[in-house]
Amino acid sequence: MSPVDTPATERHSLYEDVLALLIGTMFVALGTALLAKAQLLTGGTVGLALLVSHVTGGGFWLVFSLVNVPFYLLALWQLGWPFALRTFIAVTLVAGFSALLAQWIEIGRLDPVFAALVGGALAGNGLLMLFRHRTGLGGINILAIYLQDRHGLRAGWVQLAVDLLLLIGGVATLPPQNVALSVLGTVVVNAILGINHKPGRYTGLS
Repeated sequence: MSPVDTPATERHSLYEDVLALLIGTMFVALGTALLAKAQLLTGGTVGLALLVSHVTGGGFWLVFSLVNVPFYLLALWQLGWPFALRTFIAVTLVAGFSALLAQWIEIGRLDPVFAALVGGALAGNGLLMLFRHRTGLGGINILAIYLQDRHGLRAGWVQLAVDLLLLIGGVATLPPQNVALSVLGTVVVNAILGINHKPGRYTGLS
């Protein structure tokens, strides 16, 4: 391996972490807004919150905040308080941005295929930024990062397997075409993570 290819462990500065949390959570919130507008689902706690929102009519930002509460303890236990704190901040930012986006933008027409592809790409790149700064969005993110750190399993593929199981739950609440496009969006999200977040490729610390 050449010096250029050798991964170097470099700690992120505070402003790098702050920028990553702000931009990453905004990407996730915007991607989720596109998926929600098209009545599509995705995986993880984001997908769980979308599914509950569809069923109950509750606001995504509130449901998302509530479903993540149990996972903060898991993050603290398995990955340490810095990760748990950043995850809490990220969840709060996504919930806040999601509530504000309704005031910032109004979508008149949205093609569902575009929503699946672009919404998935935005959410995937947002999660990638968060993962690289040792931050998750609760639930499956925590499990995926833990398994990659401890056992070398790629976070994106672990998350994809669990997410597809979650999407099966959408069959009872959404039309078949919406479920199919939800699977497409979820594949986009996790392909971005699986391809770009490999063990040892990016070793910056926060």
